Amino acid sequence: MMYSLQCRCFGSAGTKIQRNPSFATLNSDDITYFKGVLGEKNVVQDEDRLEFVNADWMHKYKGSSRLLLLPTTTDEVSQILKYCNSRHLAVVPQGGNTGLVGGSVPVFDEVIVSMSSMNNVIDFDEVSGILVCEAGCILENLISFLDNQGFIMPLDLGAKGSCQIGGNVSTNAGGLRLIRYGSLHGTVLGLEAVLANGNVLDMLGTLRKDNTGYDLKHLFIGSEGSLGIVTKVSILTPPKLSSVNIAFLACKDYLSCQRLLLEAKRKLGEILSAFEFLDSEAMDLVLNHLEGIRNPLPPSMHNFYVLIETTGSDEAYDKEKLEAFLLRSMESGLISDGVLAQDINQASSFWRIREGIPEALMRAGPVYKYDLSLPVENMYNLVEDMRVRLAEKAKVVGYGHLGDGNLHLNISAPQYDDMILAKIEPYVYEWTSKHRGSISAEHGLGLMKANKIFYSKSHETVQVMASIKKLLDPNGILNPYKVLPHSLTSY
Repeated sequence: MMYSLQCRCFGSAGTKIQRNPSFATLNSDDITYFKGVLGEKNVVQDEDRLEFVNADWMHKYKGSSRLLLLPTTTDEVSQILKYCNSRHLAVVPQGGNTGLVGGSVPVFDEVIVSMSSMNNVIDFDEVSGILVCEAGCILENLISFLDNQGFIMPLDLGAKGSCQIGGNVSTNAGGLRLIRYGSLHGTVLGLEAVLANGNVLDMLGTLRKDNTGYDLKHLFIGSEGSLGIVTKVSILTPPKLSSVNIAFLACKDYLSCQRLLLEAKRKLGEILSAFEFLDSEAMDLVLNHLEGIRNPLPPSMHNFYVLIETTGSDEAYDKEKLEAFLLRSMESGLISDGVLAQDINQASSFWRIREGIPEALMRAGPVYKYDLSLPVENMYNLVEDMRVRLAEKAKVVGYGHLGDGNLHLNISAPQYDDMILAKIEPYVYEWTSKHRGSISAEHGLGLMKANKIFYSKSHETVQVMASIKKLLDPNGILNPYKVLPHSLTSY
């Protein structure tokens, strides 16, 4: 076997990952077995298709898998994992492959198990609003399905056209509506998951209240496929409300953004459904790198922009409430300019600015991405500190879910450079730890941050996590090298 399969470098030159020698390598008998279970067309060895699923969408992480499996039922997933576990074949579960931390692609030659063929809506109860579906359902398709039923998904992401609900649940994706509907730990009522040994855990309950023993589903929400493969989900969906209003606002400084958030929570209260912010560097990137985007507040650029969305049931009341809030905020100097969307096209154009930032960053060139939870009052200080540290070497961009205290720190550079990375890491993680923040607010740990977990979690806590991993996946075949530090997961 080639050396490249034994050892990989990711991130800085000093970060080397060794292939776990206890894992077997694929042989012709394995292929024959999988074809017997799945049929010829669902066992993919085609190099072009494999090249696509071996790499993440940012082209930062690339594996060397020689096999893609496309199960269509939970039983097939069970048979795959039971066999892989007996053979010590490592597996990486894959949904829409829209992750940002290298969690959904192989590190070496792991077998890729894609959930994309398990994409059926199983049931929807229009009285309770509870949706039951398979893990491979694309988020945008679920949003469209629910829209026709008069409901909405409690989750909305910029990647909704590609990401899958199983991946969303497995990474505990946050997104744009968390301020209103909370995290998936609250809205997911149940799930079905397949363990490494092939055992199927049926936790697909649809009850709002169930206090019978340990609530094991929470182990799989956010565990990034390292404890089991999520195959089905039941999720509580809120009814679609008729009145949606969106305002795009400008603030002169970060303090004004904070005060505006506090006022929005107080004055808009129950109708506030999103509070997003971006700095002038983020706005500049979007205007320069995405086609058809216009500045909603011409002619000048402002230091900060805030997008506020309200959702309610009384259009006249909601609009009056929002307009009164905006007028008071303008008079008090919290906002220096603003516009209220007049129709659905204008509303979409406002959201396109906020949701288009990751795409604009990708088009601008190499980017280092950090997803952090921090106290709102000093969140933007990190962006300013990084600008001082990096000076002219790179452009530092700050945006994110201000209503949730979630900063997306992005550093756009001319090329990936270990000198730049050394200026960023571990400084960003140390800064976050010092302010008692989280080094992963919503993207997960994946491969990128597996060894960085101690910046946010105590050794005792991580040791318990490793014990749970060992219990549920004793051979360590599920998404190896990810989530937990390699020192605790070498078998």
